[in-house]
Amino acid sequence: MVSRSYTNLLDLATGAADQAPAPTALGALRRRLPRVVTTSGLIDDSLASPSTPSPAPRPRTIIVAKELPIRSHRPESPSETWTFSWDEDSLLRHLHHSSSPSMEFIYIGCLRDDIPPADQDAVAQALLETHSCVPAFLPPEIAARYYHGFCKQHLWPLFHYMLPLSPDLGGRFDRSLWQAYVSANKIFADKVLEVINPDDDFVWVHDYHLMVLPTFLRKRFNRIKLGFFLHSPFPSSEIYKTLPVREELLRALLNSDLIGFHTFDYARHFLSCCGRMLGLSYESKRGHICLEYYGRTVCIKILPVGVHMEQLKTVLALPETEAKVAQLMEMYSGKGRVVMLGVDDMDIFKGISLKLLAMEELLRQHPEWRGKLVLVQVANPARGRGKDVAEVQAETYAMVQRINDAYGEPGYEPVVLIDEPLKFSERVAYYVIAEVCLVTAVRDGMNLIPYEYIVSRQGNEKLDKMLPEEKKSMLVVSEFIGCSPSLSGAVRVNPWNIEAVADAMESALVLPENEKRLRHEKHYRYVSTHDVGYWANSFLQDLERTCKDHSQRRCWGIGFGLKFRVVSLDLSFRKLSLEHILMAYRRAKTRAILLDYDGTLMPQAINKSPSSKSVEILDSLCRDKNNEVYLCSGFDRSTLHEWFPCENLGIAAEHGYFLRTKRNAEWNTCIPPADFSWKQIAEPVMCLYRETTDGSTIEDRETVLVWNYEDADPDFGSCQAKELVDHLESVLANEPVSVKTTIHSVEVKPQGVSKGLVARRMLASMQERGQCPDFVLCIGDDRSDEDMFQLITTASCGDSLASTAEVFACTVGRKPSKAKYYLDDAAEVVRLMQALAYVSEERALANHGEEDESSSLDVWE
Repeated sequence: MVSRSYTNLLDLATGAADQAPAPTALGALRRRLPRVVTTSGLIDDSLASPSTPSPAPRPRTIIVAKELPIRSHRPESPSETWTFSWDEDSLLRHLHHSSSPSMEFIYIGCLRDDIPPADQDAVAQALLETHSCVPAFLPPEIAARYYHGFCKQHLWPLFHYMLPLSPDLGGRFDRSLWQAYVSANKIFADKVLEVINPDDDFVWVHDYHLMVLPTFLRKRFNRIKLGFFLHSPFPSSEIYKTLPVREELLRALLNSDLIGFHTFDYARHFLSCCGRMLGLSYESKRGHICLEYYGRTVCIKILPVGVHMEQLKTVLALPETEAKVAQLMEMYSGKGRVVMLGVDDMDIFKGISLKLLAMEELLRQHPEWRGKLVLVQVANPARGRGKDVAEVQAETYAMVQRINDAYGEPGYEPVVLIDEPLKFSERVAYYVIAEVCLVTAVRDGMNLIPYEYIVSRQGNEKLDKMLPEEKKSMLVVSEFIGCSPSLSGAVRVNPWNIEAVADAMESALVLPENEKRLRHEKHYRYVSTHDVGYWANSFLQDLERTCKDHSQRRCWGIGFGLKFRVVSLDLSFRKLSLEHILMAYRRAKTRAILLDYDGTLMPQAINKSPSSKSVEILDSLCRDKNNEVYLCSGFDRSTLHEWFPCENLGIAAEHGYFLRTKRNAEWNTCIPPADFSWKQIAEPVMCLYRETTDGSTIEDRETVLVWNYEDADPDFGSCQAKELVDHLESVLANEPVSVKTTIHSVEVKPQGVSKGLVARRMLASMQERGQCPDFVLCIGDDRSDEDMFQLITTASCGDSLASTAEVFACTVGRKPSKAKYYLDDAAEVVRLMQALAYVSEERALANHGEEDESSSLDVWE
């Protein structure tokens, strides 16, 4: 299909579009093209109509899912065409009904029926014109391996906590299935590119079938406004990390701007995976959970989806629903029967067999319910296929037969299994007459059956006349389904504990009527206010908020394949250009250079000692008489003295408490000598946390105590660090110390000590000697270096620097900082310093040559 967002602008400008009218759907998409500013006279004035201003385009969201919310109707004869109708039961269709009227939707996905290749173009055009749908046609060899292969054999079981421990349990990882998954996602991406206007449109991708789609879209449009919602569970990191393509999927999801989950548990597992596998940390910003990913802010949305209230109310009012309710009441209530209802897909995760075992246990323990209690189990067709589905079906039929044989009577079956598809109105009728709804899934992303049951039990005026009792409902739900946290009045159960489920079923039946009514009212208030419209509008509002500053950021892509990601930085924050700084370095007559050590000159590693190359570079810079070089570090002074034998190198040890200007100079303190008796209070506290946090260590320096958790579990270490900071601040409240957190550590040091103070002392010392630097370079990598950045950028307005001074405050890594420049890593810092050292050596050799030439002339004369 031709791209409808980037059609030929020349045709529009010359009027060719008027001579050959575009199809209706194409014209509708063309109107969304951004306004093109042209030179006066290039466009015929007759094309413009100043008296009729063009209306502002409606905001548009492109919904991408595995299936379109469409029902296909196959032609009965070759002369007829395919026809289509909306699938009113589809969640995606509910978005259109429930969202703001000003929002326009385009749907992209597959059709449920296989369309012959010869009909695909006509079908695509018809769907676009009549339903605003863009079908994605997957080749048969990709479709089966994509959906029934990778999605259903790998992702679906794993996300529901089933590990492929044997070929029978999901099967081993198959690289060809993964390649089919990626290929299918690429086809979906191509369809999005056909219709998207990247400056205005929002894209909302749904579910685990399309987890790598964000990477393809972000690669094409770096500033695309992209949301993703996962409708299945997200497993714990211990389960997820068994997936061979775990990093590719995580990075793909992080190419979204907003990632949605039904529950906090699912979001927590995702964040844990990001921390453990990608080293990313998250924080809460004004109530929103956010991850910083290469300068982009990726927000996490936690909100369970709701039901379509208007649809349910409409179905409740249908005559066929009322007729079915009357029929069921006569069948059950008229005979003194109490109905418990289960509605589940016939798959291994829905826990149908566990429910039947609990029913059997209930009838065994409570004979008084025999002949009265009926469990109606509606078993929808399984969405997958394979050996496990057949086993579930066989087990279910056998158990139903066994229970009915054991506890049934003439005219009474304790379990009624309905294994054929029901109309929605028929299912609603069963909701209406059921005293208890029972959901015992062992793992389920959301499950809206309890919500539908609650709304149905609320009824309407006509149904109220048919049902004599008050409005009430009772729920017995598994702890492992997504809707469980939002249903606080439900009886929550562990479905694996058969006896406990049986007890919960019995307690739900005998609960006082007033208690049932109060629980129902509480649930109905929640379900009616948190419907699918609330969910969709909330997600789209958050997506718009997350993307509002896209135009104010500089973006570019890095990485290849599925490891592609976008770097996004503030317009004033840019990478330090080697050419730029070398030119400034050459021009300068007096230079001040301040360098952090660990993480800046030396990457974070077990061996902290500097390489001989780093020492040689520093020594070369220090030999330049125009340079004043200081090294700022948290290490103690004896270690730094041993590591750096450079004669003219100034060293600030323990974050600036100790300072010396040259190797043979005396160590001074930047603040008056402190009392370190506080260590006797802080050290026992740190020892406690070291003992309880495996992998953590304590470093006792002269003026600083450091608790380091670099080798501990990242989640536990971070949690312990927060507790330790609170603990230390409370016990050291009256001591002249400050407690600081850095990357993987907590430090306690005397108040007033900072690297900013070192920078101030350095510049003041140079000023006293009549040296006002016209070149200042400051490089660091963590929070302790921000004081230096702030100092040198403000000092440029004072007397410490020359009026023409060029200041380069540079942080290591792309992250929020007071510095205006960045370098990617310590290796780039070393390369920069090596280039500066080369310039100094080059100039020294040139000066030495001039001196030799002058001496030769003196001798000649």
